[in-house]
Amino acid sequence: MCYNSTHKQRVLLQVQIFERMESQRLRTTMPDLVYLNNVTKLYGDKVALNGVNLTIPSGKVIGLLGPNGSGKTTLIKLLCGLLTPTAGDISICGYPVGPMSKSLVAYLPDRTYFPEWMKVKEMLDYFCDFYKDFRRPLAEMMLSNLRIDPNARMKTLSKGTKEKVQLILVMSRYASLYLLDEPIAGVDPVARDFILDTIIKAHNPESSVIISTHLITDIEQALDSVIMIKYGNIALCGDTAGLRQAWNMNIVDIFKEVFKGCF
Repeated sequence: MCYNSTHKQRVLLQVQIFERMESQRLRTTMPDLVYLNNVTKLYGDKVALNGVNLTIPSGKVIGLLGPNGSGKTTLIKLLCGLLTPTAGDISICGYPVGPMSKSLVAYLPDRTYFPEWMKVKEMLDYFCDFYKDFRRPLAEMMLSNLRIDPNARMKTLSKGTKEKVQLILVMSRYASLYLLDEPIAGVDPVARDFILDTIIKAHNPESSVIISTHLITDIEQALDSVIMIKYGNIALCGDTAGLRQAWNMNIVDIFKEVFKGCF
């Protein structure tokens, strides 16, 4: 819930000004990759997403930002087909969410999911068998750059290294949409720049990458656009350069302004 009606009116005015600028800019951008039409997701009587309308263009690195419980992970799971919307429609590359769309999406969850007994190279074998678009030479190169032993078993790796391995596997696919849920939360600050650089350089250039994170300062310079979601509703969405110009703030300060007084 939010307080301070004057603050809310000021934020709403800023959002409306930016949305008018953004609607003009979008006429000249790349084709849209993802469409959400009035998408609602309920968990019992709890509203996780509330009639969301959203388009996501191709060729972008997008920050999905919001406080805990705002609906970020729900949105990601809907896009990758792990959840079904209560109402509304979703399409990816023109396909409804299903076998075709799932083959175009590479998903990194916010927790490790491989068995502890598996070796890193066995995980590469698994991805080679499961995904036709998996680029093993790229994965092996990134493992080498991060000095991760392909013969190491998962149980011998630190939490941060496990997350690096999973990120490498996901980014080594030639997907149309990459969905990354907190990809740098568990890694040390020294490795974050390398990982962000990997995300930017490794993904299919005609694809889009959606990064859900609380570490806005660490990723802001890598983002082409942002989606700010507030308790199931899109609070602000658009190009980062346009947002900075319209608000005369960086993305971190815009985030603080949009979510000020909310809990």
